[in-house]
This record gives sequence, C-alpha cells and structure tokens, in this order.
Amino acid sequence: MALKATIYKAQFNVADLDRHVYIDKQHTLACHPSETLQRLMLRLVAWGFNADEDLQFTKGLCEADEPALWKKSLTDDIELWVDLGLPDEKRLKKAAHKAKKVIIVAYGDHAAPVWWKQNQAKVSQYGNISVVFFNDETLAELEGMVERSMNLQLTIEAEQGWLMLGDKSCTLTPEWWLR
Repeated sequence: MALKATIYKAQFNVADLDRHVYIDKQHTLACHPSETLQRLMLRLVAWGFNADEDLQFTKGLCEADEPALWKKSLTDDIELWVDLGLPDEKRLKKAAHKAKKVIIVAYGDHAAPVWWKQNQAKVSQYGNISVVFFNDETLAELEGMVERSMNLQLTIEAEQGWLMLGDKSCTLTPEWWLR
C-alpha cells in the first residue's frame, strides 16, 4: 500500500518591505512521504521571499517536470521558476530555457557547497538563474515551527526575513551565491 501525503494548511502573511509587497494568503500543501518537514517549510519560505498573488505551489516531487513553485503569465509562459535542492545540469538547462527567471534554493551544509563548486560556471552562463542558500541551522529552526495548521507571519527587510508562528520565531538570512 502506498503512503499518502500529509496535508498542511498555512495562513501566510508576508510584509516584504524591500519590494513593497504585502500579501495575506491561505496555502494548502501536501507533504509527500519522501519530503522532509525542513523541505516543506523551505517551500513556504521560498514562496514568502518571492510572494506574489500568482506564484503557485506545483505538484513538486510528484511531477518531475515541474519546479517547487512557479509563476505563469496569462499566456501560460513561465515567468518565475523556483526549484529547491541541487538540480543537475539537464534540469538547470531546462529551467533556464523555459522560464524568464529561475531561482534555485540550495540547502545542505555539506552537499550544497560541493554542488555549487561543480556547477557555478554552468549556472552563470545562463544569465537568468539566481542561486540562494539556506544553512542547516535555519532548516532545523524551521522544522521546529511545523504545525498541521499554521498562521505564519514573514517580515522581510534588507534581504533578511523574520518568520513568526505564535511564540516561535526564526531569523532567515539567505546567502546569495549568484544573482
């Protein structure tokens, strides 16, 4: 018998003072059995840092041809492709050619720097890919915040974020490797 996804609900209030974006949005997320809670929260954080009414969570792990998040135009062109993890060269090329802008959210203190060293030149050649890194300590803090029903508040200023859930909080300091 196949394991079923666990459903999480997140009311997400974002105040991005850098971009002057203020959004309050309800999300229902399916956490695939192979997905960690850290990755689930990182998907939410990635949405928050790129908050837009049209930015959508995709089928993600269940659909290999889709990123974790994307924003499409009315003509179905991909304006923003947000992928989590350490994609291979083939996936990087595909994303760069399909979307106007690509953001790779890398994580993993040991694997991500090795991946970046191996792929930096390849990624840089495309011109529309940005890479941002979140460290393991931040991911552990995010995991500690997980609840089945969450009321999250994210404030972003000077490219740093503060995520709050009730009396729990996490400072988010993304490290940009390429813009």
